[in-house]
Amino acid sequence: MTQHRLPISQTLKSALLLGASLLAAPALKAETGAQTEAIYQQHCASCHGTDRLGGMGPALLPENLSRLRQAEAESVIAAGRPATQMPAFGDTLSQESVTALANFIYQPPEVTPVWGEQEILSSHLLPHPKGSLPDEPVFEADMMNLFLVVEIGDHHVTVLDGDTMEPIHRFASRYALHGGPKYSPDGRYVYFGSRDGWITKYDLYNLKVVAEVRAGINMRNIAVSADGNYVMAANYLPHTLVLFDATNLGLMDVIPVENGTGDSSRVSAVYAAPPRDSFIAALKDIPEAWEISVTDAKVNVRRMQIDTLLDDFFFDPGYEHVIGAARDGKRGYVINLDTGNTIAKLPLPGMPHLGSGITWEYKGRRVMATPHFRTGAVSIIDMDNWEVIKTLETQGPGFFMRSHENSPYAWVDVFFGPNKDKVHVIDKKTLEIVKTLQPAPGKVAAHVEFDRDGKKLLLSVWDKDGAVIVYDADTLEEEKRIPMNKPSGKYNVWNKINYEEGTSH
Repeated sequence: MTQHRLPISQTLKSALLLGASLLAAPALKAETGAQTEAIYQQHCASCHGTDRLGGMGPALLPENLSRLRQAEAESVIAAGRPATQMPAFGDTLSQESVTALANFIYQPPEVTPVWGEQEILSSHLLPHPKGSLPDEPVFEADMMNLFLVVEIGDHHVTVLDGDTMEPIHRFASRYALHGGPKYSPDGRYVYFGSRDGWITKYDLYNLKVVAEVRAGINMRNIAVSADGNYVMAANYLPHTLVLFDATNLGLMDVIPVENGTGDSSRVSAVYAAPPRDSFIAALKDIPEAWEISVTDAKVNVRRMQIDTLLDDFFFDPGYEHVIGAARDGKRGYVINLDTGNTIAKLPLPGMPHLGSGITWEYKGRRVMATPHFRTGAVSIIDMDNWEVIKTLETQGPGFFMRSHENSPYAWVDVFFGPNKDKVHVIDKKTLEIVKTLQPAPGKVAAHVEFDRDGKKLLLSVWDKDGAVIVYDADTLEEEKRIPMNKPSGKYNVWNKINYEEGTSH
């Protein structure tokens, strides 16, 4: 069922030749909507698609551009984007045309784009089918202690040796990876999901892409089943969940996300629930959560009715309960996954980022902790009686929280606000902040990830002239800085495949 496209090298060559010819053209000026669209088709469509759904370049639709301000888009059109195939059009187009193009791509298309079974099948790329590459790593390292560092500054990924803290390899990724990569159970393969809907399967033994497919136009994240047999994608556009065979990313099923009366919904995220041999999906526009199981290649959907719309999920270690953040940003709902019933409501003002929550043992009981998007606080919750036992004040709203079973500390950043260059270290026994670090004044410090043993940890400086900083996890002393281009998430193979309690799942 796979359909092959031109090799990437030929596509890039064509795009470069087109870019050169455009730069030699006289400056153009857009005065009407039709003229603007004509300029788009002439200058942009070869890379971004005639329908703006993307191609070699990213999709140019409002949903896909949500993290790029329109003024920044104008700058990219005029000046290009370094380390990519995006040329500068400042000498080719007038400022009025640049502004008109930016306005154009931030408007929804007149006809709702379609991305169904045929489009998915046509997108399938298979450069190295399973079994065509050697079964031994091409480098020497502890494969369980590798890190993958996503560098969003120029859309690359670095493979980092977690023992030596030295880069092994760096490769280009799809545009705007979204959500953490997911590993196969043996750690050999890693699956990336991009905001534009691309799923990439990458072989860490051979450092090569083995398969790709586009699951949607705007995708939230992906999940890999506990047995490693399936990959599921959660889409904003279209409103679907899509199931793939993990072997070569062959399409298995497209699941419309609708309730009993035909109302459709975006999918906020999908998660694997290993003890349940299922996937759990959070829906954006319908007050339901779905549990999806796959038996004999057939999908079964179990719908759980919820009292309100939920934005984000967190699971207890046994996947008996899911905790969801209410859309109003003031409460959390605890749902028993066996019965589907809401068993508790938590006061969590400030929009908790539950997807970044972590758990640990505290005085013989398991607690979970979560930062908040809108307020400077970390909420700590007793998971036996579902009560908030402490609200720890921080220097601003946070995004990511991390720890490790072998570490006495939990780390939380202050991602939003004037103190975004700081990160707090919390003592898990006293539930108090014991140290506040400012590794790069004026630059965002965020997203900690520990090595497999919890002895070292990595912290990102989110800047084009940024770095990954290596710390001793016990002394909290800085050991090393590894220069990188706006590194965001860092993902340790061992921690991710073993669902380490201090790492997001």
